[in-house]
Amino acid sequence: MVDDRVNNERRRFLTVVTSSVGAVGGVFAATPFVLSMMPSERAKAAGAPVEIDISKLKPGQMVKEIWRGKPVWVISRTPEMLESLKSIQDELRDPASEQSVQPANSQNEFRSEKPEILVLIGICTHLGCSPVEKFAIGPASGISDDWPGGFFCPCHGSTFDMAGRVYKNVPAPDNLPVPPYKFLNDSLILVGEEGSA
Repeated sequence: MVDDRVNNERRRFLTVVTSSVGAVGGVFAATPFVLSMMPSERAKAAGAPVEIDISKLKPGQMVKEIWRGKPVWVISRTPEMLESLKSIQDELRDPASEQSVQPANSQNEFRSEKPEILVLIGICTHLGCSPVEKFAIGPASGISDDWPGGFFCPCHGSTFDMAGRVYKNVPAPDNLPVPPYKFLNDSLILVGEEGSA
């Protein structure tokens, strides 16, 4: 009788110890697996907002930055560039940008919070090529004698105006997207967060 009681107590003790060691081992084995599913610091940084310094940007110039693996353009538009936006309304597929991707602070005729500063994602809405800037007007642009300035996609010939709006009768279906952004001050833009400072 005594032997059965000792064996049962020993079995319970060994069962508890074995279960505890197994549970601890399971936690140690599962931890790297669970951590591998969390984004790395590099991945977090890739999707993080990006500050763009526009302090040295002069009228008629553009700076380029990368946000979430996409080219972001910031263009300082001249008064002439802004004036050209009014004269081409009939030539555009979506002149009021009703079907375009853009944040609330850019839902206006200039597609920007401040008319003179345009922020765009530089990827053609046709097949994802990157358009090139063609800010020169007329014959100097190499596009047409009456070209008012804008962007040209060399892959399939889509053209966009100085607000990133697509012209009619080209392969691109939509205007160039405007990313979420906000002005931190007069010389810094934060791309990746919407709103005003």
